[in-house]
Amino acid sequence: MSPSLKFHLPHYYEIPDVGLFLEQVSKYLSTYINPLFNLEITNSMISNYVKKGMINNPIKKQYGREQIAQLFFISLAKNVLNLDDINELLKIQRANYDAQDAYEYFIEEFSHIVNAIFEGEDIKSNLNEDDPIEKVLLRNIAITVAHKAYLNLGIQRLKNNS
Repeated sequence: MSPSLKFHLPHYYEIPDVGLFLEQVSKYLSTYINPLFNLEITNSMISNYVKKGMINNPIKKQYGREQIAQLFFISLAKNVLNLDDINELLKIQRANYDAQDAYEYFIEEFSHIVNAIFEGEDIKSNLNEDDPIEKVLLRNIAITVAHKAYLNLGIQRLKNNS
């Protein structure tokens, strides 16, 4: 029997934009990421992403919606990519795509793919041959992260049953 999971990430407009402090951000991210990877996002992880220039410095020690959206992507993608590659992808995104549009595309794809994999459904491709490489890469990141989450939860379930 497959591990089951109903998963979603918040839409961009649902992410708080009142400015969250570091500890609040780590708890907020962990609430969503933990069911997939049994992983807590720590304050030091977030601080490390700021130090590496992956996200902007907080303003008055507070993180805004755009930074939190980028942290969702980093927190998921780091399960299959190294931080340098993620940083390059974020640079490309910033140069070519609005933060809200990029985040919405990613969570829509990722949530659909995760739920399909956990339901044992085929993943239907919505890509066209003329889609930009960024879109193709993002979809493949989502597929790879979703499969890794499935494997992790399946193995954890086996361990718990033995």
